[in-house]
Amino acid sequence: MDNIESKLIEWRRDFHRYPEGGFLEMRTASIVASILDELGYELAMGKEVMSEAHCMGKPEKAEIVAHYQWALENGAKKEYIQPFSEGFTGIVATMDTGKEGPTTAVRVDMDALDINESNEDSHVPQREGFRSIIPSKMHACGHDAHTSIGLGLAELIAGNKDSLKGKIKLIFQPAEEGTRGARSMVEANVVDDVDYFIAIHVGIGVPDGHFVASKNGFLATSKLDITFRGVASHAGGKPEEGKNALLAAASAALNIYAIPRHSEGATRMNVGEMHAGSGRNIIADKAFLKVETRGETTKINEYVKSQAEAVIAGAAQMFGVDYEIETVGEAISAKGSTELAEVLHACAQESPYLKKSILEDHSSAGSEDATFFIERVQQNGGQATYCVFGTELAAGHHNEKFDFNESAMMAAINVLFESIRELNGNQE
Repeated sequence: MDNIESKLIEWRRDFHRYPEGGFLEMRTASIVASILDELGYELAMGKEVMSEAHCMGKPEKAEIVAHYQWALENGAKKEYIQPFSEGFTGIVATMDTGKEGPTTAVRVDMDALDINESNEDSHVPQREGFRSIIPSKMHACGHDAHTSIGLGLAELIAGNKDSLKGKIKLIFQPAEEGTRGARSMVEANVVDDVDYFIAIHVGIGVPDGHFVASKNGFLATSKLDITFRGVASHAGGKPEEGKNALLAAASAALNIYAIPRHSEGATRMNVGEMHAGSGRNIIADKAFLKVETRGETTKINEYVKSQAEAVIAGAAQMFGVDYEIETVGEAISAKGSTELAEVLHACAQESPYLKKSILEDHSSAGSEDATFFIERVQQNGGQATYCVFGTELAAGHHNEKFDFNESAMMAAINVLFESIRELNGNQE
């Protein structure tokens, strides 16, 4: 286990130094694929495991092409990168034991955030030399840890294949941030044969040494990009000939916050960005908003989203402009399977790396697109859960000083592997 611990830290720090955004995880995915291939996993990659029609918020082709070149110049495994070259960066690695048994899947995510990492000496990645090399990009949510945990777990499974039965699938998902990547993998049917599904996260408010076997309370969400298109005109000479897209956007932004709340549960809405206009004396002919809605259930989020769409349509009509709404991210609500959570909970209680295990936590949380996996597995009669490994944080998630206690990775692979032994153990 000491050897695995050193590998976990080495992998994590390498991924942290070279962060990649959603659908651009080409360097990361190529390294992951190379390690999994050496361990003897059957690999399905890129478009094999992602539905192109269900990729939300995917970068433009020019950015994808440029990043592919960057990845090649910064340590990507050239013999493995080709399947990811068009921005389809998902991987499903399968270990088939050759013995009849259930199929268990573990999902980890790989993407980073658009945040400029702190360069203060008190920040451990800066002090230890693994701070992000990319301006305005960093792993500020622990996905570098998740990817490393997936690899560490892969090594344990491969080394103990003879004591297991059935199949174990390791799902390395792109673009969790913005809830963009999971649905494309679900619609590519990667979990349609799965009996047990486990998604993981480190941190998110759980204390160091603590474990939550089933984290519920994730809000359903929709991420919307709205474009208003009007008519430019001289603001002093011919204002009546203009159609003001900026005013439409401003009206929409204000009135989205006036959407009535829902009696059946919590609602959220936020306008995070607004860009409009090209000059002081020009009627703005274009405006752009980034908006998100959330609801305690999928039904409630659909209510908020439909109300927001009505507000946007009304603002466009009021100012005589055209509009377009693009859904660039989405997640649903879901509840974990208690029976599967009980297996993880029991293993966590025996883990030498943990102090306390909690079976279920229903407190309100943010949003997670792993809920698409959970729903699909449960619809097919399987069991699914989302578990959290607590850790000490240097700063909160999505913060420029985010860092975590790397020992949480050992706790994760221990509990996950012991749980797989319970689910897929060969008792013959």
